[in-house]
Amino acid sequence: MITQQHVIDALSRVIEPELHKDLVSLNMIKDLTIRGNDVAFKIELTTPACPLKDVMDKAARAELQKIPGIGKIEIGFTSNVVANARMRGALNIPVKNVIAVASGKGGVGKTTVAVNLALALAKSGAAVGLLDNDVYGPNVPLMLGLPYAQVSPDGKSSVPSVQQRDGRILPAEKYGIKVFSIGFIYPPEAPLVWRGPMLHSAIRQFLQDVEWGELDYLIVDMPPGTGDSQLSLAQVAAGVMGIIVTTPQLVSLSDALKGLAAFEQLKVPIVGVIENMGPYLDPKTGQKVALFGEGGGERLARMKNVPFLGSVPLDQLVRVGGDSGKPIVIADPDCETSRRLMEIAQQVAARVSVLNYQTNANVIPISIIN
Repeated sequence: MITQQHVIDALSRVIEPELHKDLVSLNMIKDLTIRGNDVAFKIELTTPACPLKDVMDKAARAELQKIPGIGKIEIGFTSNVVANARMRGALNIPVKNVIAVASGKGGVGKTTVAVNLALALAKSGAAVGLLDNDVYGPNVPLMLGLPYAQVSPDGKSSVPSVQQRDGRILPAEKYGIKVFSIGFIYPPEAPLVWRGPMLHSAIRQFLQDVEWGELDYLIVDMPPGTGDSQLSLAQVAAGVMGIIVTTPQLVSLSDALKGLAAFEQLKVPIVGVIENMGPYLDPKTGQKVALFGEGGGERLARMKNVPFLGSVPLDQLVRVGGDSGKPIVIADPDCETSRRLMEIAQQVAARVSVLNYQTNANVIPISIIN
């Protein structure tokens, strides 16, 4: 007869590829049932966007097959995104992970990457929010087809495009994610001349006064550069993690290097580097075209010893999707660029899980079965 101990012993030899510990000690085995010689259980992933669940499925089956007389093996998957331990005490909001998407300069497609990354994570099954933290040039409403605030008929005030309930701001919702932007409060033509303390206060309000609800990931689109917004976010949201977006050419790498250095100085863990506007295949000739060079993002990641999360090809459909309010992962989910973005989202989710494991190592339970 197959016993629970047989199964547990076998699964304790299956290593989670990212966390480098076995599934049993990580408490990832759930709902184990044994009927005769048939075994069924679920593996609880640290993110629904896990890129390596097929690897774990294959390894678990291989170990279980070594049990004499084993019958049918049924493996399902569930997920529970782990909250960053530092984040729990930083803000009184039920957001598990805050990820800042930044760049050292403007014009590298940072907002485009942030928007599509948020949508890709949501498509994988995660609960996702998107905060447009670029108070000087909020572009998220345009890219998602959401209305900006309007100037009142008398021209003396703003008419917000979002509602409030019980003194809290209700975020907009589009394509399965929750969204807030300063563009919902101030019309895009209204210049904001804010000093550092005003930015600090605004960022705190964006996080605490918006009714985000329970989120696995809150993606924050940062303004370009290394100024007050980066400093304020690191101070307000302890445990925030950072992604740097760059294009392949050297001038962009130089600025992106400053963005990485700023995160390091602020002790913000680096999720990794994303290269935007990378090489693409010419649809007519099939030849690779590297309009802005090639491999720059990967070189930057190697220089700073951080993960390279992937390259997004230069694709006209990305621009079309951003201008039309229907980003490419929604407008054309099966194209090569969308597949790359989905893969990058998986890498981001996996890297966040690793960083959380390192941060939360002293509180991860070591029990075996629910």
